[in-house]
Formats: sequence, structure tokens, C-alpha cells
Amino acid sequence: MVSIIVAIAQNGTIGDKNSLLWHIKEDMRFFRTTTSGHAVIMGRKTFESLGSKPLPKRTNIVITRSERSFEGALTAHSLQEAIRMAGDDEEIFIIGGAQIYAEALTVADRMYITRVERDYEGDTSFPKIDYSVWKLLSEQRFERGEEYESPFAFMTYERR
Repeated sequence: MVSIIVAIAQNGTIGDKNSLLWHIKEDMRFFRTTTSGHAVIMGRKTFESLGSKPLPKRTNIVITRSERSFEGALTAHSLQEAIRMAGDDEEIFIIGGAQIYAEALTVADRMYITRVERDYEGDTSFPKIDYSVWKLLSEQRFERGEEYESPFAFMTYERR
């Protein structure tokens, strides 16, 4: 199964200058717990935003157009190649960025969206989602986080 995992502001923004715009401890925990033990696929810029270090306890696969390699990660040149490299992992996670998400929307079986119920200014947005092809499986809402003041929700969708 191919899954997208992302946090999106209510205006669609997902980042600015290759970094997150918010720090929600609960979302970081959710991401770590959900993706641990699985393959994570990302673009080069996303890998660099992680400090060019692989996420622990996960098979990291970086998609790039160049012939570069990335320490601690496998290198792929397309989303299809990255998915093949993940092998028989029961769930493969697409973790960004925007270009990789746009391509993954056509092949993903599931989406884990943290909906940040606030607008943020940024230079990167999540591609438009056609919700008619997705069914909401679960939603867990929070009025605020441990250290985050605005509401947010964990939402899980599955392709119809």
C-alpha cells in the first residue's frame, strides 16, 4: 500500500523555504509512530530539510534527477522506481515535497493528513485534492496541542 502523510494548513500551505511553519508535538509523534519500520519516499529538497540525515528506523528513499547519492538513503530517479525499491513493505509512505505529492496522488491508496486549522504564508502548497475519489476513514480533532495554540485534526482517507 502506498500512503501519503502530510500536514497541511487550512489555506493549503505545507512549507516555506524548505522548512515547516509550525511545531506540533502531537503531529511529530504521529508521524514517527505511523512511519517507523516502513519505507519513506521523499524528494531531494525534503531530504535536505531533514539535515541530509536519514530518518531512523525507516528505509529512506530519495528521488532525484541527478546521479547524486545520499548517505544512509537509497537513491531513485522516479516515484515508480522508489516504490519498486521499497519492495514488499506493507505500507510505503510518501513524505514530500509538493512535486512528489502531486505525482503520488495518482497512485496512493491512503492519505494521512494533519489538518492545521490556521492559515500560514509559505512558498509550498499541497496539490489540490479531488475528495470525490477519497473516503474519510477517521478523524481525531484537537482544540489545541500540548504547546501549539491552534486547533488541528488527524484525518485518514482511503481511495474509493
